[in-house]
Amino acid sequence: MSERDDLQDVLSVGGDAGSQEGEQQQSHSGAVVPTHDYLPERLYLLPIHNRPFFPAQVQPLVIHRERWEETIQRVGNTPHHTVGLAYVGDASVEELDRQDFPAIGTAVRMHKVQGEDEQIQFIAQGMRRFKIQRWLSKQPPYLVEVSYPHEPVDAEEDEARAYAMALINGIKDLLPINPLYGEELKHYLNRFSPHEPGPLADFAAAITSAKGHELQEILETLPVMARLQKVLPLLHKEIEVAQLQSEISEQVNAQMQERQREFFLREQLKVIQRELGISKDDRENDVDTFRKRLTELHVPERVMERIDDELDKLSVLETGSPEYGTTRNYLDWLTSLPWGITSDDQLDLKHARQILDRDHDGLKDVKDRIIEFLAEGTFKGDVGGSILLLVGPPGVGKTSVGRSIAEALGREFYRFSVGGIRDEAEIKGHRRTYIGAMPGKLVQALKEVEVENPVIMLDEVDKMGQSFQGDPASALLEVLDPEQNVDFLDHYLDVRLDLSKVLFVCTANTLDSIPSALLDRMEQIRLSGYIAEEKMAIAKHYLWPKLLKRDKIPKKRINLTDAALKQIIEGYAREAGVRQLEKQLHRIVRKAAVKMLENDQQSVKVSVKNLEEFLGAPLFRKEHVLEGEGVVTGLAWTAMGGATLPVEAGKVHALDRGFRLTGKLGDVMKESANIAYSYVQGHLGEYGADADFFNDAFIHLHVPEGATPKDGPSAGVTMTTALLSLAKHQAVDRPLAMTGELTLTGQVLPVGGIREKIIAARRSDIFEVILPDANRRDFEELPDYLKAGMKVHFAKRYKDVAKVVFG
Repeated sequence: MSERDDLQDVLSVGGDAGSQEGEQQQSHSGAVVPTHDYLPERLYLLPIHNRPFFPAQVQPLVIHRERWEETIQRVGNTPHHTVGLAYVGDASVEELDRQDFPAIGTAVRMHKVQGEDEQIQFIAQGMRRFKIQRWLSKQPPYLVEVSYPHEPVDAEEDEARAYAMALINGIKDLLPINPLYGEELKHYLNRFSPHEPGPLADFAAAITSAKGHELQEILETLPVMARLQKVLPLLHKEIEVAQLQSEISEQVNAQMQERQREFFLREQLKVIQRELGISKDDRENDVDTFRKRLTELHVPERVMERIDDELDKLSVLETGSPEYGTTRNYLDWLTSLPWGITSDDQLDLKHARQILDRDHDGLKDVKDRIIEFLAEGTFKGDVGGSILLLVGPPGVGKTSVGRSIAEALGREFYRFSVGGIRDEAEIKGHRRTYIGAMPGKLVQALKEVEVENPVIMLDEVDKMGQSFQGDPASALLEVLDPEQNVDFLDHYLDVRLDLSKVLFVCTANTLDSIPSALLDRMEQIRLSGYIAEEKMAIAKHYLWPKLLKRDKIPKKRINLTDAALKQIIEGYAREAGVRQLEKQLHRIVRKAAVKMLENDQQSVKVSVKNLEEFLGAPLFRKEHVLEGEGVVTGLAWTAMGGATLPVEAGKVHALDRGFRLTGKLGDVMKESANIAYSYVQGHLGEYGADADFFNDAFIHLHVPEGATPKDGPSAGVTMTTALLSLAKHQAVDRPLAMTGELTLTGQVLPVGGIREKIIAARRSDIFEVILPDANRRDFEELPDYLKAGMKVHFAKRYKDVAKVVFG
């Protein structure tokens, strides 16, 4: 065999493995021994970076032409064609120094040198290890004097042979499970003999995927026995990694084959069914599904024409096209709406009143208004086309009233909050040209409830926002107009939708932020705050049983006395609604549960004496009505309910004339204060005060709780009385509160929120109030339990107020 043929045979063993045995010659005895051709004492060096080169390898190498061409030419001019390969790791070629080269490398013989573009390629045949003795050239081309160190076995023949046999068996185990090693490598392995363990160890190290510094350590290990001991663990690790990789590949292939099998079987089944006429494709299935839905609906003619057009389009579109998905979704929405399907209303007033009384204590006027609303619907035959607006402080039960209306009517109920909505598409939908377009909330509601006449609650309509995306409050104008919502147009559906059968119930805390055009379309029902007696009933009949039932605690185990409940209402939950009251009751339940578990008690009693153990010190103390000259109690309305509003007037000094306002007052209250100051200054004599009192007096008018913003047209009478009290040096001698606006001519104008203000007065134990005469009707319409014990004076002009206050 020629040397050329021998090299080609070696390379065909598997250059991809990156590790082949060097050229070998066979002795007469049949043992394999390394070639011992002439090896020079001086070698040119080439650095390699990926991994060291071993004497047992034959492998193609590619190097940079411009930098190493001169080195290759000089080696080619030598008779032995031998160059030294040294592993330099990650060291940069431009910054190589002699310290970067290891002491031991591999002498290789170059075959078939070829230059292409910027690279030079040759076949490197590993010969022997060399050791650098002296540097002759420290710049490329590198030239060094070398020696070829002896590689002692240093072990008994049987021990070395055992290690060699272990390596051979390990390599044979590796070959079947690693696809990188071909069948030819098995024949190449048979040429190694256990009697020559050195080349065998080098070969085994070369075919592993160990890191470069680990392989360099093996290359520098000259004693054969020590080298065998280092190579064997690396080979075993390689086998473990290859086995794991083989298992993963088998699992992946099994899954792929199973899926491919299922895919082919399904495709064959579809073809067979289609040929037999017992199956349809996806497009036909979709069309049949939509047409089946339409058989149960009463679709208007104009909508049916649109659906037929879209079905015709769907039947010719390819199922994989984007337009097919868009059209299918559109038809899905059109055929999912309850066209012509309505639920029967239960217009039974007795049943409705039972539902309202069961769910709500108090609110008699609100219940009566709802019963009137249902009675009207009894004669009309339906209650559609009406828009109710429930206005009141937080926690008074606006949302639950809406649910009760739906239950009383026997209708489906759908609620969504419009508070914070800034995009009108939430109401009227997106146009279909946009990716991910959806209909508006109203269409989604009809799809979910599956009837055309549900009760839809629009929560928090006073908290809608505006942005560059549109004005949702304006979008609601069409929805909440009985004359327009017969032909409501959703941008996504692009067909007319009848919303006239829907009963809309809206909720709001205040009317100030609702646009007047929208407010005009709604019928207002006010829910005022609760007085203590109403809260007691709500807590006993609803809140307390609900909390115990939710936590699955028997009623007998927690005994809450009426006196304690009253103390909770007056000292911890004085807001207009009952949310804070529910939180405090829930707090008692939690702490009582802890007591029963930790102390092994069967029951816990909550009374006035131990209430602070559960809730801490009261948040509210008994309101002390301010008294003295220039101090008057007013009544105010806020979004949280009614409140008492004391006003103080004082004379600062008599050096000059002036008037100061404090208390974080809004523009309206500042105007009221200035009107009061002007009116009193011009009419001091009429009311028995010194006419020159304000001429040299600096007056300070203050409304306490200055951190709280205050505004509204109801404090004019109170401010005027405070200034007059200061000028007359006469204090209000009894608990008395008042409300009303004043003009410069002394007329008392009507104000709003009479119910809330009367509740606030009762809460502060004030049972004598002054109201504008124009609010007489508002007071008379109040429930009897609110008017009981109240002494009310009605004033047309301020003279009537002064007569009541000062006599």
